[in-house]
Amino acid sequence: MMENVSVIQAIQLILAPGVMINACGLLLLGIGNKFSVILNRIRILNEEKRKMSLKAAEHKFATIENQRLESIARQLKALLARARMVRNALFCYALAVGAFVCTSLIIGADFVLPQLGLRVFILWLFLLGMCILFCGIVFTALDTLKGFRVVEFEVQAEE
Repeated sequence: MMENVSVIQAIQLILAPGVMINACGLLLLGIGNKFSVILNRIRILNEEKRKMSLKAAEHKFATIENQRLESIARQLKALLARARMVRNALFCYALAVGAFVCTSLIIGADFVLPQLGLRVFILWLFLLGMCILFCGIVFTALDTLKGFRVVEFEVQAEE
């Protein structure tokens, strides 16, 4: 394959994984924002829980205050689970970018040194990147499902 490839064709082959790098970049941008929002929400709820705990030392809680503390505890547990899923998605997307960058580099190396016979390795590395990317998408989908349940619970708790 590489023996009959021109420099322009080699550059095109090297840039093919670049499309996946770009796609992963967009996914990283979106999931990174989601991660920040979840972590911020955890911090806000922890601060509210801390303030309520200080008030608890001063006087006995009313039923509504106890319900709010319970709601916060359940939300924090669910948000931490979401944060783990989003962290895993971020990690998968970053690993996929790494696999695609390595694929591009090895395509270039195979063009310069075709005697190394890297073509099969190139294909497997690209496919590995796609599998890792798919794992990130699964984590993102699971987070989306979990996120809806957390909001649903919060709304029900306030009724």
